[in-house]
Amino acid sequence: MEVKEAQFVTSNSDVKKCPPPKKPEYAFIGRSNVGKSSLINRMTNKKSLAKTSGKPGKTRLINHFIINNEWYLVDLPGYGYAEVPKAERLKWEKMIRQYILQRENLQCLFVLIDSRHDAQEIDLNFMEWLGTSQIPFSIVFTKTDKLKPSELEENLNKYKEKLLETWEELPPVFITSAETGEGTTEILDYIGNVNKAIAELV
Repeated sequence: MEVKEAQFVTSNSDVKKCPPPKKPEYAFIGRSNVGKSSLINRMTNKKSLAKTSGKPGKTRLINHFIINNEWYLVDLPGYGYAEVPKAERLKWEKMIRQYILQRENLQCLFVLIDSRHDAQEIDLNFMEWLGTSQIPFSIVFTKTDKLKPSELEENLNKYKEKLLETWEELPPVFITSAETGEGTTEILDYIGNVNKAIAELV
């Protein structure tokens, strides 16, 4: 699927104020500084659609974008950012959980993982919660251009082995780089196929 048009719609901190749930929606989330905004910008061919920053925790609201006037892309705040007051962090977490559980048109949550690091407890716990909450999600490994092919393969295999300790099977997995564009076409094609399946059901 090609992104021909991408426009900002709204930002808010309340799931009830999100756009009417009449179009399929796909949200992106990950720990702070995982490369989420850069990947979104690369996917949509817009350098500044999603705000990027060297400072973690830049995204603090639920940000909606409309793609090709057909579906919503949602940029969610990063989780696990330690350098904000605990009260604010808990407020973010509540907002994120309410959005994920209550947004009826959410078709898939893309969980971004930095491919350079070992499996982090916070990511594993979050995905475990998604599973028990029956939220459809995919794993997106980011920053793969920062590793040699052999290092990347080793890291991904270790991560998958860790997941299979508790999961019977893995969710869809995407290997991406905002720098080179690797994996962005695969994500967009996946979204396109889900949208097509939804349209056929109507």
